Amino acid sequence: MLATLAAIAALVRLILTDRVFGTGPISIGLQVAAAAFMLWARITFGRRSFHAAANPTQGELVTHGPYALVRNPIYLSVIVFTWAAVATHLGVETVLLGLAITAGMVVRALIEERLLRAAYPAYADYARRVRRFVPFVF
Repeated sequence: MLATLAAIAALVRLILTDRVFGTGPISIGLQVAAAAFMLWARITFGRRSFHAAANPTQGELVTHGPYALVRNPIYLSVIVFTWAAVATHLGVETVLLGLAITAGMVVRALIEERLLRAAYPAYADYARRVRRFVPFVF
């Protein structure tokens, strides 16, 4: 939960300092793609709620749609969106904020995956087939 709060605080700082959005075609394109990927993941996940504590929601294990590409498409989307902003507004503070957001998403994914392994026997096989954040790599 602390990692999530740190990531949210860093995101709020980017918003309040007007450094959350890209300004050029590449950064805007990356952010639009990240937002679309997140939306696809959210729609695929269904009507389940978001839990602040990263505990699994009730229902079947979702392994189709963007979840067939990476295990954590929503967290990946946040990371890509963030680093497009960081690259656009490059500075020590934005890099530190980007690192805080990335760390928050990675820690959240690790905690959530540990809980998913316990809740879903099929998760171990899914985790062997599908990478955490980068298809075929990581």
